[in-house]
Amino acid sequence: MSVAAAVLLGAMWLVFESGLLDPKVSAATGPASDQLAELTVAPAGSMTGYSRERFKHWIPQPDAGKNCNTREAVLARDGESVKANAACEVTSGSWTSLYTGEKVAQARGVDIDHMVPLANAWRSGANEWDDAKRQQFANDMSLPQLVAVDSSSNRSKGDQDPSTWKPTARGQWCVYATDWITVKKSYGLTVTDAEKKALTEMLATCK
Repeated sequence: MSVAAAVLLGAMWLVFESGLLDPKVSAATGPASDQLAELTVAPAGSMTGYSRERFKHWIPQPDAGKNCNTREAVLARDGESVKANAACEVTSGSWTSLYTGEKVAQARGVDIDHMVPLANAWRSGANEWDDAKRQQFANDMSLPQLVAVDSSSNRSKGDQDPSTWKPTARGQWCVYATDWITVKKSYGLTVTDAEKKALTEMLATCK
């Protein structure tokens, strides 16, 4: 072995030993991890006063079409070969669920999930918002807050956070955790200790 090769090998070994080439170390660093570290940790708040009606959703989305609402706009955005009638009702298409990786062939089998559930948002700060901000949150297509998923997974998730519910498709944990953190950071919502721990573990699956 040449001297140059020996020096290079030694340098690579030092990098490996430091953990820089270990995906379990490097995956938990970066923008999502930085944002998670900036979130306020606090116990879950009370559900007193909560109602889904306080988060008016599926409002008109004229940019998506004359008669389209938020649900229909997300179906069109997240699906493949989506077709709709003049009333913006989806007539055909297919959707791959983020939570299972399975393809759903009919719109009636698709739910539009709030990445951070409305009730979870209420417990982590949205109880202090006005109704206009809650409406914005419930219909926000500028963030990864709305996603087309299979109805079974959405109903299984309910209003749970990542400490008690995760997508069955483990390969989606990185995306799920990153999106969850992005939404909470953007809206200044808090996380619980258990939630933060679960998110950190999920970020460790990123590659």
